[in-house]
Amino acid sequence: MSVLEGVLERVTYSNEDNGYTVARVDIGRGGDLLTVVGALLGAQPGESLRMRGRWGSHPQYGRQFHVENYTTVLPATIQGIERYLGSGLIKGIGPRTAEKIVAHFGVATLEIIETEPERLIEVPTLGPKRSKLIAAAWVEQKAIKEVMVFLQSVGVSTSIAVRIYKEYGDSAVEVVKQEPYKLASDVWGIGFKTADAIAVAVGIPHDSPERVKAGLQYALSQATDAGNCFLPKEKLIEQAVKILQVDAKLCADCLEELLGLEGAVREVLPGEFSSTEAIYLVPFHRAEAALSRQLLDLLHTREDRLAAFQGVDWDKALAWLRERTGNALAPEQEQAVRLALTQKVAVLTGGPGCGKSFTVRSVVELAKAKGAKVVLAAPTGRAAKRLAELTGAEAATVHRLLELKPGGDAAFDRDRPLPADLVVVDEASMLDVLLANKLAKAVGPGTHLLLVGDVDQLPSVGAGEVLRDLLAAEPVPRVRLTQVFRQAQESGVVVNAHRINSGRPPRLREFDDFHLFLQDEAEPAARLVVDLAVHRIPKRFGVDPRRDVQVLTPLHRGPAGAGNLNLLLQEELTPHRDGVAERRFGGRTYRVGDKVTQIRNNYDKGRNGVFNGTGGIVTAIDSEEQKLTVRTDEDELIPYDFAELDELQHAYAVTVHRSQGSEYPVVIMPVTTSAWMMLQRNLIYTGITRAKRLVVLVGSEKALAQAVRTPGSGKRHTALDLRLSGRL
Repeated sequence: MSVLEGVLERVTYSNEDNGYTVARVDIGRGGDLLTVVGALLGAQPGESLRMRGRWGSHPQYGRQFHVENYTTVLPATIQGIERYLGSGLIKGIGPRTAEKIVAHFGVATLEIIETEPERLIEVPTLGPKRSKLIAAAWVEQKAIKEVMVFLQSVGVSTSIAVRIYKEYGDSAVEVVKQEPYKLASDVWGIGFKTADAIAVAVGIPHDSPERVKAGLQYALSQATDAGNCFLPKEKLIEQAVKILQVDAKLCADCLEELLGLEGAVREVLPGEFSSTEAIYLVPFHRAEAALSRQLLDLLHTREDRLAAFQGVDWDKALAWLRERTGNALAPEQEQAVRLALTQKVAVLTGGPGCGKSFTVRSVVELAKAKGAKVVLAAPTGRAAKRLAELTGAEAATVHRLLELKPGGDAAFDRDRPLPADLVVVDEASMLDVLLANKLAKAVGPGTHLLLVGDVDQLPSVGAGEVLRDLLAAEPVPRVRLTQVFRQAQESGVVVNAHRINSGRPPRLREFDDFHLFLQDEAEPAARLVVDLAVHRIPKRFGVDPRRDVQVLTPLHRGPAGAGNLNLLLQEELTPHRDGVAERRFGGRTYRVGDKVTQIRNNYDKGRNGVFNGTGGIVTAIDSEEQKLTVRTDEDELIPYDFAELDELQHAYAVTVHRSQGSEYPVVIMPVTTSAWMMLQRNLIYTGITRAKRLVVLVGSEKALAQAVRTPGSGKRHTALDLRLSGRL
């Protein structure tokens, strides 16, 4: 083992999955930079590092230092101090401010900030307020470093250490030592596994009841992350045993204790052959039960805010509509229009090219003709924009419509319903049980609710499968559009989507808007995807590679997964440029112009929160204020502290799940056998139906055939259909 000290100049590669990093450091030999590789996750350019590791040689890149671990050290030279302070590590100090402070205090700069921070006011242009802010930021940074040193042995990242400190302040180390499982519920980004690793390090017994109860809650939260509202008791205990490596009786005993403490809810669900003992986390049980009650109340209320349609002359109304729109409705569409305007809750479903959009427009036109107040919404900003374009009326995201407040409560609810006669929600397959419950609570008695979506797409990212459960529940009125219109039959995207959905292989050589490029090896396939997205397709079709082209993948990991493709696409579309601000965080580097997506619901950001799946572009990076700004698809500027950047991912390539509710002119999708376990019909179908103009698959006919013949993963554990059908 050797020790190497140097200043981290830049990171040239970083793998977010395993933390492997390639970087260049200045070891003070006249500007020559040395390559270091290995465990550098969390280190920032500008920091002075003391690295332990071994020297080695790479056949292509030459001599390298292989880092096993590192610590940060304070620089001792004027140049080093200036670079350190100006690197953006200390909030309020950018390169110019750093230059002024070091020019005034010289090599004593760091000692003065540490011991006599009130003297910062001596620096020209630094007033009392700014001096105090810098001093406070230094203290916070020092405290965070102490927490990081303590957590380093269990592999906790910089961002998590920052979050722990911000949650608990000076009590951070004490909480970590005494109540590590508390971290999993209090701090976003810390799951049970991280908390458990910390617990082992601080000596908490393997069979501690606190550990087992935390493990049971973790198993339930993993189930909700996978889309389930509950787990059958036997399955929950089986998964907990696997996670915790303790015996089933201890798990069963601790589960009873957890249920008694209201950490979970038990409900017996009737089945065709036997009942199921369902175990829910409390929020999901409340949401599912409340959603079913609210929908049934809406269906059965005597009030009707569209009562005028109960006695309407439909022949006359449809003739007026035909004249206004220039198109006649097909019989299925007529049925859907009548249903939406005469039933207080209705569901409209159907695949691409079947006229869902025109049907929705017709419903809106007729409602407005009777003077009704119509409110339109969709789960994502892109889907809301599309809904507004097709109806000519204003549309908002569901979150913005409800005016969600910090903490997640909505401004509109049962006590203050939406001022509307008709509420139309598009892309309803994306509604999870928590959001659907908030929405249903905001629909007042007598208001009509129309839910529109394609039930054959992937279900929501969050827990539940609301649209599917509504269609399975007898009391809920519904229409399924099945007729593909003649114009849509000329589109390879539409024709092949329907073929795939029915389990038939797509036609690959008949259409100008649907192509398969053969390349099944994952790494060459990834390179081909990048070439198509950045060069070949934009050149041939005149599209913008950043705005109009979207790469969708079955998986996040692997050579052809979203993580690696984002690295390759960013290098082509937003490469590093000397002198241009960028910010490294974990395994990612953010640059102005980057395409990004939010990966968690954050009710405290923006006017009404920023939600999982919200897309945008990085518009500014301010190293001095330690902020990065994103302009979202809804045209809202959202600032992120550097410590919050784990809420973002690059979005040049996204998983098909994350693309739901969005449409793109061009979709490119790798379909290789390396993603074998994820190759399912509804995943490929969902990806293809995101494209408006062109679909390009990169992979093999074998992988595509596997996807087409493999149905989805089956029904999630939900009971909304039972509740709506009166069986529970």
